[in-house]
Amino acid sequence: MDQISAMRVFARVVEAGNFSRAADQLQMHKPSVTKLVQQLETHLKVRLLRRTTRHVTVTPEGAAYYERTKRVLIELDEIESDLTQERTNPRGCVRVDVGSSVANQILMPRLPGFYQRYPQVRLALGVSDRPVDLVGEAVDCVIRGGTMTDQSLVARRIAQMAFTTVASPAYLKRHGVPVGPQELLDGRHLMVSYFSAGTGRIVPAPYVRGDERFDITGQGVISVNESTAHLNAALAGLGLVQTFDPIVQPHIESGALVEVLADWAPPPMPFYVAYPPNRNVSGKLRVFVDWVVEVFEPYNAAPQAG
Repeated sequence: MDQISAMRVFARVVEAGNFSRAADQLQMHKPSVTKLVQQLETHLKVRLLRRTTRHVTVTPEGAAYYERTKRVLIELDEIESDLTQERTNPRGCVRVDVGSSVANQILMPRLPGFYQRYPQVRLALGVSDRPVDLVGEAVDCVIRGGTMTDQSLVARRIAQMAFTTVASPAYLKRHGVPVGPQELLDGRHLMVSYFSAGTGRIVPAPYVRGDERFDITGQGVISVNESTAHLNAALAGLGLVQTFDPIVQPHIESGALVEVLADWAPPPMPFYVAYPPNRNVSGKLRVFVDWVVEVFEPYNAAPQAG
């Protein structure tokens, strides 16, 4: 038995929650994963996992072994990284999860520049607006906006992204140009709402001017849970949309969208790149994170005073 390989497999089973998912993430056959864990238990003379037809749970001995194994594997990865050219010539796959509009409008156009610098790094880009289990889904890092609710993650702030409210010229021709958020409350205007893919709840759209604040939860005929669909709803003339300024600026410049309620701009939203604290910050992940910081630098809108 290759004990180091068995330790890695055991750790991944614990993190993934079952043998099948761990096998998929390791690109191994499930029987091979099962066999390595069984061999490790035989070698240690202790039961590490309890198995049922659907679930795997960790025994108290397995939990203690996992915590110590995790530290050993991280140290081994760091040693190997230091002894190779990974820092100057990173290679391998980085699994990233990012919201749809940010992926399509900000990251994708700049990826050729990343590959010019790091031709041997591959990206597996998961594009969605849903919450992601980084450990269970073997994701190396996520790029997200808003408050970081999971305090267990290592998070690096990369931007303060401003909001803009827009509508299509066709919509404004039919409904007129709003002069204040009150018109979103009394039915004079339609707003395309955004609801959380995790909770299903409408995310309030804040409008702030001085001491005045309105949180609009939707006065329209459609709501969506994906940011590219949110943008496309505005382009289709379905109503007003409040979204990130960098996403809509190209459409404002082309005339496809018109900015409205500019004096009711909400506070900018912080954006983070985050990764699990037990995930080894390999050379490939390090260079990707540093590149993301560069990409987002132009979007550091100054927070509003007062």
